[in-house]
Amino acid sequence: MPSYFNKRMIRYPLYGLAALTLLLLVAIVFYNWILALAGLLVFGLVFFLAFYFEGRSHDETEEYISTLSYRVKRVGEEALMEMPIGIMLINDEYYIEWTNPFLASCFNEDTVVGRSLYDVADSLVPLIKQEVDSEIVTINERKYHVVLKLKERLLYFFDVTEQKEIEKQYHEERTNIAIIYLDNYDELTQGMDDQTRSSLNSLVTSNLNKWAQEYGVFLKRTSSERFIAVINDKVLQILEKEKFGILDDVRDSTSKHNVPLTLSIGVGTGVSSLPELGTLAQSSLDLALGRGGDQVAIKQTNGKVKFYGGKTNPMEKRTRVRARVISHALKEIMVESDKVIIMGHKHPDMDAIGAAIGIRKVAQMNQRDGYVVLNFNEIDNSVKRLMKEIKGNTDLHSRFITPEEALEMATDDTLLVVVDTHKPSLVIEERLLNKVDKVVVIDHHRRGEDFIQNPLLVYMEPYASSTAELVTELLEYQPKHEKISMLEATSLLAGIIVDTKSFTLRTGSRTFDAASYLRAQGADTVLVQKFLKEDVATYIKRARLIETVEFYRDGVAIAHAPDEVVSDPVLIAQAADTLLTMDGVIASFVISKRDEETVGISARSLGDVNVQIIMENLEGGGHLSNAATQLKHKTVQEAEKLLKEALDDYFEGRREL
Repeated sequence: MPSYFNKRMIRYPLYGLAALTLLLLVAIVFYNWILALAGLLVFGLVFFLAFYFEGRSHDETEEYISTLSYRVKRVGEEALMEMPIGIMLINDEYYIEWTNPFLASCFNEDTVVGRSLYDVADSLVPLIKQEVDSEIVTINERKYHVVLKLKERLLYFFDVTEQKEIEKQYHEERTNIAIIYLDNYDELTQGMDDQTRSSLNSLVTSNLNKWAQEYGVFLKRTSSERFIAVINDKVLQILEKEKFGILDDVRDSTSKHNVPLTLSIGVGTGVSSLPELGTLAQSSLDLALGRGGDQVAIKQTNGKVKFYGGKTNPMEKRTRVRARVISHALKEIMVESDKVIIMGHKHPDMDAIGAAIGIRKVAQMNQRDGYVVLNFNEIDNSVKRLMKEIKGNTDLHSRFITPEEALEMATDDTLLVVVDTHKPSLVIEERLLNKVDKVVVIDHHRRGEDFIQNPLLVYMEPYASSTAELVTELLEYQPKHEKISMLEATSLLAGIIVDTKSFTLRTGSRTFDAASYLRAQGADTVLVQKFLKEDVATYIKRARLIETVEFYRDGVAIAHAPDEVVSDPVLIAQAADTLLTMDGVIASFVISKRDEETVGISARSLGDVNVQIIMENLEGGGHLSNAATQLKHKTVQEAEKLLKEALDDYFEGRREL
């Protein structure tokens, strides 16, 4: 039906047309009055009918608009009072001025008008004060999506309880894949008879099946040393809360049978695609094994990794076959490169320098020029003494270059070897990593989530005492065109001695084999002691640090320097080492400023306390018995508070297990 306004638009042109027709009829009268009279009659009839129907249409339109207005008004009232949407009006003092019946029923009351929000739903007040547009709130055990119109002091409540329950159920039932690996199964069972091996298999399988049944995990053994587990999110959260006690169960039960078998678990989570979950699980397992095993790694799609376990010292289980394979692979990469640049971590210690000198020797053995990157302004006294000795060897000393020289020297065919670290943020010159495509990583630290991207070759052995030990083994399988000099052998031996605290910590049989090889090549132990000597001033500073020691827990010693004192990182580490030699100390932590914006914490233990996990909670890392961290924009007191919180979390987690 045409609207009233359309009819109005038709009416006025009609009147104009009528006036024009009358003028034409008047003109016709002068020529034929009979024709004019007939035309006038016809015109009158047509005009009457048009006016009649236009008026009728107008009345019908008026009636339609009136009816529609009434219906809209009724629908509005119905929606306001009957629809399952809560509506509330409040005043500036947070008193309720009006609600619709649905909202009153949400509070299980006949009316809440006149009452304060503080009494009815105090969780709404902070949202109003913070001028939040919308938020999910809980009222009488139901969830509501509250939309706030602050200008009108109006609140809408949409019941989303069922929606949130479905979302919760969806998240709890999402599938995760875990790969369970028996770390040292092959080594332990190599010399076993069939009966003993079968007994060990039954013990481990029994433990895992009992664990799977208890938590509702689907478990399937895929090989002698590998299991696949399917876990939903709800169970995974429970396992995380309990710190994956299955690790301790298997370790303890096998230890009672004098078979120290451990588990590593890699978990893939956060995606719906099963192939992606499997890839994440395998990547997590590789990360757990790279950190020494006996732990759980959970890799998420955002790149973050969570670790659990890792409380035992990693067993020495690398083989000479692997060392020989890596040595030959490194040789092939070097031969295909125009030169080799070696770089350690910032503020390099004897292990980093010794390993770098060893890799330079590997390059020389393969007729390639090798250069060691060193910032001469960031070395400690022991390295300074080594460099002073190296000055007497013109050929070796000329191979030490600054980071700027390394950047200028690097080409597309240059090989960059990173030693004693795998974290991009810790290398001497991070720009080198971005410039050079061919990178090799050699390290003995447990692998962290921050890792150099796309290396050609990775040789990471957390079972080794030091990177110098790893490099020494690589040297043994290189061409013997060049004999290792006394100074090169001494540098490598110094790195081993420093990291093992004179063969007392993290020392395996391979450590002594490497030291024996270096000694046979002419390494001078007396010269090592000269390198490692300290001056009286440093000794006094360390003593002042140790003087502040206090025991936070049984066997845990914490020392700290005054907030205004900036200490050398080596001094902090030495103080932690010294504290560890004291009676009753099983773990030591020393805190001091490293510069105006950074506080450093050096951590040591005898192996009973995993200081690596504690330091990782503070964004650091290292080894089970040797770790550290740096905290930006913190005072010494704030760092100590954070350390104690991390210690509480570590020890309380162990007690839960």
